[in-house]
Amino acid sequence: MADEEEQEESGGGGKKKLLLMIIGGLLLVLISIGGTVAVLTLFKEEPAAEEGEEGAEAEEEPAEEVKLPALYFAVKPPLLLTYNDRGRQRYAQVEMTLMARSEAVITEVELHTSRIRNDLILAFSALEFHEVQTPEGKELMRQQALQTVQRILTEEMGEPGVEQVLFTNLVMQ
Repeated sequence: MADEEEQEESGGGGKKKLLLMIIGGLLLVLISIGGTVAVLTLFKEEPAAEEGEEGAEAEEEPAEEVKLPALYFAVKPPLLLTYNDRGRQRYAQVEMTLMARSEAVITEVELHTSRIRNDLILAFSALEFHEVQTPEGKELMRQQALQTVQRILTEEMGEPGVEQVLFTNLVMQ
């Protein structure tokens, strides 16, 4: 009988230890969750107070402009260019599209298409044929076209209007 009483006491003690460990573990988890919530609450309140102070300043600044969708205008017919390269006549055909974000700009481009075509032909014809054949030369042509179109639109409507000039076809021979 003494052995049975010892086993009950040791078994009961083991169950008590297990129960205490489970309760201790649960307390640690609850303390951890409570601490996390307390820290997050403190950090969340500080920016809210700062936003309230800066809110008045933010209202004075203009809101960021929303970018309108891109509109494209194809310059038709393609530009035909002639180059004199080492005594030989060379040709280039350039198809391009202008990108803007306003119908008003597209309307102005349509209105001034003849002047735009003229100035682009003059600008491209001033380049050397061997320069235009390289990727850098083609990028130079594109940049010149953009500057030319933006200069014309700035003169006519007070703003550059066109964001990009895109070559949709460029044939040289």
